[in-house]
This record gives sequence, structure tokens and C-alpha cells, in this order.
Amino acid sequence: MEKGRTEETTIYSERLGEEITIMVYLPPNYSTFLTYPVLIAQDGKDYFQLGRIASTTDRLINEEKVRAFIIVAIPYKSVEDRRRKYHPDGSQNQEYIEFLAEELLPFINQTYAVESIGTERTLIGDSLGATVSLLTALTYPHTFSNVIMQSPYVDETVINKVKNSHTSASLSIYHVIGMKETAVKTTNHSTKDFLTPNRELKAVINKKEFHYFYEEFEGDHTWKYWQPDLKRALELHYLK
Repeated sequence: MEKGRTEETTIYSERLGEEITIMVYLPPNYSTFLTYPVLIAQDGKDYFQLGRIASTTDRLINEEKVRAFIIVAIPYKSVEDRRRKYHPDGSQNQEYIEFLAEELLPFINQTYAVESIGTERTLIGDSLGATVSLLTALTYPHTFSNVIMQSPYVDETVINKVKNSHTSASLSIYHVIGMKETAVKTTNHSTKDFLTPNRELKAVINKKEFHYFYEEFEGDHTWKYWQPDLKRALELHYLK
């Protein structure tokens, strides 16, 4: 099986005032004479280590089930750093969203052979990473047209952002949640019901003109379920 390669690099974010490390997966036979769709992953190291996204993508490309695409993954520095940037009420949430669209994306466009239209850009994340992916797409709907959400954290802020979205852009949203996600231990040491607000989010999204896939899986808030789900999510977004 032909394998892609993964490299690490850093960029400085003026919005966040810090160096950001990114992991970049380039598909088998990557060529600068071609252009590729790009997948931007929050919780970047988790997607590589726990989600096994590189080997899953290698296999799907080799089996000709998907088009070749590039993955740009952003690891978080700590649980506290993740919450500051990903949580809707996080102190750096807005700056992180701006970083994705106004700093990271131009860097990707200049450095790698990527497609230049929003329909070829996808944001992916699990839990809070899924939340900030959705909020970014709602903020920049013509820049990021696709979102993959695995068990997103949903609160009133998220619900209202979707309700109040008046974008004419046609967003494509993939959304899964576990039926056992009724008592999830969060990073601030509380326990929350994820399932009920995700169902509320589904009802709100269904009223929008988005392309929408929703499913409830038989499981809880862990990579045990997100990892195998990743294959289907990628196949749906990158069908050959």
C-alpha cells in the first residue's frame, strides 16, 4: 500500500500572539502540479494518534474510494488551551476562529497545492473541536463549506448562532452523536448531557437549507466510536 507522508511545521499567529504547530498529511504521490481538497482538523494530534486518520486516509485512497486530499491538523497545547480556543465562551475563541480563516488558510494556500474554493475545504473536530469547527463555518461560510462534527459540545450560544445564521452559502454538515452521551465528564470537571442539546441542534439545522447528515450511534463520548466513524465521514466528503 502506498503511503502518504506527514510533516510538522509552525506558523506565528498575530491573532493569538503565539507560535502554532501544525501537522500536515500529504497523500501518496502528492504532486505540486495538481491541486487537492484540504481537511483542517482540530484536536490534531488526537486525530492522528487515536483516530488513525493518516492510515485510514491512505487505505481509502489506495482502494480508490476517495479522492486524494491534504490534512492540516492543529494539536492543542493543554486542556486549558483547548478550552480557551474551542469553547464558545473561551477567552480566545473568536481569535482562534479568525486564525483559522485569516492566518492558517492563507499559509496553507501559499505552501501546499490546495484547491482555492470553499467547497473543497472541510473542518473536522470531536467534542469542543467539532463545536469550534461549526462556529468557524458559520462565521466564514464562503471560506469553509463543509463541517464534520463528531459528538459536538452544544449550548445555547451554539444553538443561537445556527438559528441566526442567514448565510446564502450551502453548508454541508456531517453530525454524529452517541445515544449513551447523557452524562459526559467535561474538561472543567462537570458532567453534561450531550445527547439532548445535539438533538435540539439537529432540529434547528433541519430548518436551514444546509446539506445535512445526522446519525445517532450506539455508544458514548470516546474515540472507540469516533475512530471507526471517521471512515464513513471521509468517504462521504471525498467520494471519488
